[in-house]
Parts: sequence; structure tokens; C-alpha cells
Amino acid sequence: MDRVALLTPTYGRDLEICTLLCESVDRHVRSFSKHYLLVPDCDLPLFAHLASEHRVIIPASAYLPGWLRPLPRIVQRKRRQFWWSLRAKPVSGWHVQQFLKIAATMSLPHQRYCILDSDILFFRDFDLSRFEHPNPIPLLSMPDEIVATTKPHHSRWVVTSHQLLGLPVPPLPADDYIGHIIFWDQQTTRAMASRIEAVSGMSWIEALCKTREFSEYMLYGYFVRNDARFAAGHANTTKTPCVSYWEQPQLSKERLNALFRRAGKNDVACSITSFSGTPVEMIRAAVAENFYGAPPLAPGDEKSGLAAA
Repeated sequence: MDRVALLTPTYGRDLEICTLLCESVDRHVRSFSKHYLLVPDCDLPLFAHLASEHRVIIPASAYLPGWLRPLPRIVQRKRRQFWWSLRAKPVSGWHVQQFLKIAATMSLPHQRYCILDSDILFFRDFDLSRFEHPNPIPLLSMPDEIVATTKPHHSRWVVTSHQLLGLPVPPLPADDYIGHIIFWDQQTTRAMASRIEAVSGMSWIEALCKTREFSEYMLYGYFVRNDARFAAGHANTTKTPCVSYWEQPQLSKERLNALFRRAGKNDVACSITSFSGTPVEMIRAAVAENFYGAPPLAPGDEKSGLAAA
């Protein structure tokens, strides 16, 4: 069987928290082939120290078309990098990370992928062997979660997903497919991109550049839901094994501990959005206190921690 590969698009501002993700992958994640970090070319030197026998650092240019180019770092808005082209308005690093997930899934030599954002941290063992081809992979699907009053961005992404896929737009409430620890299948992703190209009459990445308001996870979820050939390779689930904090305010130690107390016995990871500015060392210490019953690992000590686990 072909083992599942891990994909993490990231960038320089998330270096510290991505390092914590890598430490936790090395300590807890089992039965995967490679962990790929997809980073802007200018950030390659920052992430070089994370490369290893099972972790590969790939520049964004390896999967972006030549007509989509990064603007100079001095041309930023809210400290975010942008890419420009003559075919559409500039797109942000957030858009580019979505492009990279799709392109890498289609191009790397693996059948199955587990997508991990850089702000995820594993605190329990997670074995990926049960997700190898031809076993079904989870499709996170939360029925009727999207309503215009509580998730206005998500409701817009429902519309654009269906337009890009050539499907009739459903009424709200609609299903949501956005979450953490997301699994994709290579053949399914290629078919999704081909559908976008057939509907739009242009390359899938140009179509997404021109749409701008979209979600890669919704595109994948609605494509699978509406194609029985690929739905058969997926098993619907309403929960991901990850406790999440999506908000902006920085978490205190007390609120971090309260978040971890929410973790059920089947939860293996947490995600605390990097935009919250919650200090990485505080997260490291809280995980150690709540799940290891010991002082936190220092950066670079994950190998000794793995041996002791």
C-alpha cells in the first residue's frame, strides 16, 4: 500500500508554530510517507533546518504557473504577501496556500494526503495506516452548518464552489466542509480540477484567481458529494479529531487549559489560529501540562521525547 503523505502550506510568519507542528508530528504521527512543507521561495532559508529524511521543504514556485509572481515584500497589506499577474487581480498568500494544496496533491507521487495547517499540534498518537488506498478516507461534512447570518464568508463560498463546479447553487442552510486534519485523494483532486477547467474554459488556477472568494475544502467536499464515482472512496464524518480555536483574541493560560479540557478521548490534536498571537511557548507548556504530565519539550528535543513516550 502507498502510505499517506502530509501536506503543510506555510510561510515565514508561522515559522515558530510550524516548528511546533513538526515536533509534534515527529513525536506522534505514525505510518506516513513524507511530510511536505510548501513555502514561498523567499522563506526557504527559514525552514531549511526542518528538512529531514521524512520532511521535504518545497518552494511555492514548483507548483505555481510562471504568470503568477510574488510582489516585493515591501508591497504588503496587513503584513501579508501578494502575488500578481496580468490575468486577474492580485491574490494573497492565503489564496496561494490553497493553490498549493491542490497542485501538490495532484503532482506529488502519492495517492492519499493529510493536509495539516501550520497551527496544528498533535498531543496524542495518530496512525495513518487505516487511511491508505484503497481504504476509504474521511470526508468532513457538517450538515446545515452554513447560514448567512453566522457564516457570511462560508455562505459566499458555497455559491462560488457550485459555480466553479457547474452545479446548481443550493439554498441555505448548506453543508460545511472546512476543518482541520483534512484528507484528500489524488485522483479525486485531479478530477475536481478538470471539472473546474471544463466549466470555466481556463486552467483551474486561473479560474480560482479570478473567483478569489472560494474555499478549497468546500470545492473538494461539494465535488465528492456530487460525484458518485469518487464519493465511494470517502466516508462522511461530522467531526475531526482536533479541538480548535478560530478566534482573534490571544488566549490566556487559563483559556488554553479550558480548551484542552474539551478534548475527547478520540481527539489527537489542537489548532490555535496563529492570528490569535498566543505565544508558542505558552501552547507548548499547556500541552505538556495537560497531556504529558511533565515539563514541555524544548525545541529540538522531540527525538528524546519520542523515545520516552
